[in-house]
Amino acid sequence: HMHFCQPNQHTLMEDIDSIVRAHAEPVAGTGPYAQYKVMKLAKDHVTVTLDGQGADEMLAGYHYFFGFHFKNLLRKGRTGKLASEMTHYYYKHTAFLGVLSFILFMLPTALRSRARAMQNGYVDPEFYRAFAGENTTIAGELYGSLSMQDALINHFEYKLEHLLKWEDRNSMWFSLEARVPFLDHNLVERTLSLGDDMIINEGMTKYILREAMKGRLPEKIRTRKDKIGFGTPHDEWFRTPMFQKYINGIIHSDSFASRGLVDVKKVQELYKKHLARNGNFGKEIWKWIHMERWFNTFID
Repeated sequence: HMHFCQPNQHTLMEDIDSIVRAHAEPVAGTGPYAQYKVMKLAKDHVTVTLDGQGADEMLAGYHYFFGFHFKNLLRKGRTGKLASEMTHYYYKHTAFLGVLSFILFMLPTALRSRARAMQNGYVDPEFYRAFAGENTTIAGELYGSLSMQDALINHFEYKLEHLLKWEDRNSMWFSLEARVPFLDHNLVERTLSLGDDMIINEGMTKYILREAMKGRLPEKIRTRKDKIGFGTPHDEWFRTPMFQKYINGIIHSDSFASRGLVDVKKVQELYKKHLARNGNFGKEIWKWIHMERWFNTFID
């Protein structure tokens, strides 16, 4: 039996403080909120849930893994295969994210780190200088992996950890047990020992899983090309009158300015651009909101 929930700007406004307490630390996007709402709905019907966490990290489900794939083929001198895979990627996805990721992953660690941190230019320069040199793990190891296997293992170590933490926080907040069958250690060990061509091939991620599901899943699902996570229309939510008042109250507050983490004038400028539809900065806006509410709840 199917059950649905539809988070919106009103439910988010009602749930913000609960989300802050449930996670006990700032989270990077509103995806965990969508999962929070699913868990809230699930508690009325079940006590245990099954979740697909781990499949993307184990089988290169994120589209930027094409960047690792292309980089690995170039490193091995397989230029013919590289050209073929790039062609397959473009014609199956009509997108350039994989190629852009390839270019990013070819940059030196310091440039990758700075490019990510300063993408929208709102990080306080002094804060960046104080801490950027201490921890370049994400830019260096996670996005600097030399092979597909290294990239998958590093994603298990660095990226999957926070996804599982978010799931655990959301599920336990509603007294649910969340199980993750893709993370059975036998399956993980076997999958991570496979060659690259079993992971990404002919412009498709999760290649071996898709092949195994022939005749078991509808073709429309088995060969699906887009990648959709727990996304929300936060860009539009943060343009509504109720959130305009709420967000402006935060980013113009003395407490927000006193944190020393962001360039407040740049933040205010980005929000004005967002409201004028001269860019979509919903993900950044959520970071500002959650960070400040976290400080208010646990630190101040």
